[in-house]
Amino acid sequence: MTSSLPSPSRVLATARRVLRQLAHDPRTIALLLLVPVLLLVLLYYVFDADRTAFDPIGAALLGIFPLTTMFLVTSIATLRERTSGTLERLLAMPLGKADLILGYALAFGALATVQATLATTVAVWALDLDIAGSTWLLLLIALLDALLGTALGLFVSAFARSEFQAVQFMPAVIFPQLLLCGLFAPRDSMQPVLEAVSNVLPMSYAVDGMREVLQHPEVTADYVRDALVVGGSAALVLAVGAATLRRRTT
Repeated sequence: MTSSLPSPSRVLATARRVLRQLAHDPRTIALLLLVPVLLLVLLYYVFDADRTAFDPIGAALLGIFPLTTMFLVTSIATLRERTSGTLERLLAMPLGKADLILGYALAFGALATVQATLATTVAVWALDLDIAGSTWLLLLIALLDALLGTALGLFVSAFARSEFQAVQFMPAVIFPQLLLCGLFAPRDSMQPVLEAVSNVLPMSYAVDGMREVLQHPEVTADYVRDALVVGGSAALVLAVGAATLRRRTT
């Protein structure tokens, strides 16, 4: 019987398998690595006449893009493995659900590192994103956001029966967070009910963390809180995802 505790060797083997599969899918690689950068460049020229408007929105999107793209790619990739029967065959081997979930998190976390590094580098050095704090603090929040997106994607894939259904979860899971995270309007100016909802959504803390780096040269208590909330949310959703992971689509 497979141990309930994750095995480092099985986790690494799962991560390597996922990365090998993604290496043969150039469209997915382009979605992960190039689309966020191209959207940032587009936004830069949209605000070309008012550069001060680019900084707060650009910093916020550095937190939103990793979460959104990793959610989309992870949910579809996991569902594809279930519908093809790969997931059922893997779980019939000495491979536990925790091994599989952590392997996915590790593989997509590695891609998220490249994605976040590329997007942050382009934003700060090529697009002149003006931040008061360290670039590394921006990168940390971006990585935590990507892991959260991976965790959410793994979780919702358990409830979808097709790739089309997986994509349909975006309006339900991502769009409400996008509207209430403070990107379009300050959260404290929203209706009390909407503000209360925004206070429990992890994307709100991702945006707040990015803006803390934008405005403060030092690590603030609010930044630490934001990072802990995003990271804790990712860990919690990964645990729930492991509990709800199904072998196959019925």
